[in-house]
Amino acid sequence: MNDLTNGHEGRLIFWFAVPMLIGNLFQQLYHIINSVILGQFVGKEALAAIGAAQPIIFTIVSFIVGIAIGGTIVVAQYYGARDMVRVKKTIDTLYIFVFFASIVLSIVGVLCSGPLLRLIGTPDDMFQEARIYLHIFQSGMIFLFGFNVTSAILRGLGDSKTPLYFLLFSTLLNILLDLLFIIVFHWGIAGAALATVISQAFAFFATMAFLNRSNRIFTINFRDMHFDRAIFLQSVKIGLPTGLQQTFVSIGMVALLKIVNSFGTNVVAAYSAAGRIDNLAVLPAMNLSMALSTFVGQNIGAGKSERVKSGLRATVLITVLISVIMTLFIILLKVPLMKLFTPDEEVIRIGAKYLVIVGSFYLIFNLMFTVGGVMRGAGDTLIPMFITLFSLWVIRVPSAFFLSERMGETGIWWSMPTGWVVGLVLSYLYYLTGSWKRKSLVRGAAV
Repeated sequence: MNDLTNGHEGRLIFWFAVPMLIGNLFQQLYHIINSVILGQFVGKEALAAIGAAQPIIFTIVSFIVGIAIGGTIVVAQYYGARDMVRVKKTIDTLYIFVFFASIVLSIVGVLCSGPLLRLIGTPDDMFQEARIYLHIFQSGMIFLFGFNVTSAILRGLGDSKTPLYFLLFSTLLNILLDLLFIIVFHWGIAGAALATVISQAFAFFATMAFLNRSNRIFTINFRDMHFDRAIFLQSVKIGLPTGLQQTFVSIGMVALLKIVNSFGTNVVAAYSAAGRIDNLAVLPAMNLSMALSTFVGQNIGAGKSERVKSGLRATVLITVLISVIMTLFIILLKVPLMKLFTPDEEVIRIGAKYLVIVGSFYLIFNLMFTVGGVMRGAGDTLIPMFITLFSLWVIRVPSAFFLSERMGETGIWWSMPTGWVVGLVLSYLYYLTGSWKRKSLVRGAAV
């Protein structure tokens, strides 16, 4: 486990983020290859169906993920304070909560997927494939939650490498199963969903087995687990704003998708493919933000708040460099990147325009995420939640609706950086107030 409370701040954050980044790059690579295989071997309808399904999946899982994030912040702060008893109680409580929550959400997701797809105006030519994908994916949600929570716990303990190793193997397995199920067995989008579930199950069980064998303090034994109500409420206090934020963000994505759906399958397919590229481009800064959160949590827990500002400064410098590189890469290679997903010229044209508009503002998005990482690590998630919801629901969604009526689908693309600019300005102004410094969970941590 890594101690982030001593040493050069920038180097600690960077090298802690690298394993997470590599893991998430491979995970996004899987999603990209999955979309490429579907787009090239099944058709643009299957590519569009994946795009239609993703916001619904995100909506269903986001609240639980938010609570889990709260739990990992508790882990990081208690670990920084060397309170191993409470670290173990937090881990037990997280597992019990996620187990029951995933079962409930799987049932709700399967029952509601069809009506949700109709509600957002999913075109008929991709409705059935999107529903099939959702049904299979949601049936294995317990594995998705289990792996993400176990990985997050390890990161809270300062270990970002181990989840990477299992994620890499899982991603390669997922790609191989995609090729087998889609190209050889011709199972189409159902094969893609099944490959994902099987790979997530492997990743979950392998990571949990490692946690059990690597130490005697934090072993996972379901028969001996105890639910700690006080720690759960602590996790909820921190994670509820994040969970609500993620839920309303995902509902906002569904609202945006409804606007996208109104322009037909070509636009939905372009949105799906370009979105995959988009997700890949912002990953470095997002992982640096996650590393910064753990860094802040441990240092606040250890009473070393003076390191927080220098940690943020170092992260911002790295983020600026990465953002400029990614923007240039995406804009210069926009057409070849889109051609990976589909041979359809109209889909390529629409997606390339998306990448130019959105890619030009990666720096704004990445800085917004970085500043938010400080507040999350300190345990302050309420005000950042309101900032995110304001920039989405008051700025981005209305802008998408208004601009799309006047500029077509291009107006939707312009609404995205508009929301990011507002989010960055508000986040930085709140950071300057210093109110987040008073949110420490650990008594005696001078902030």
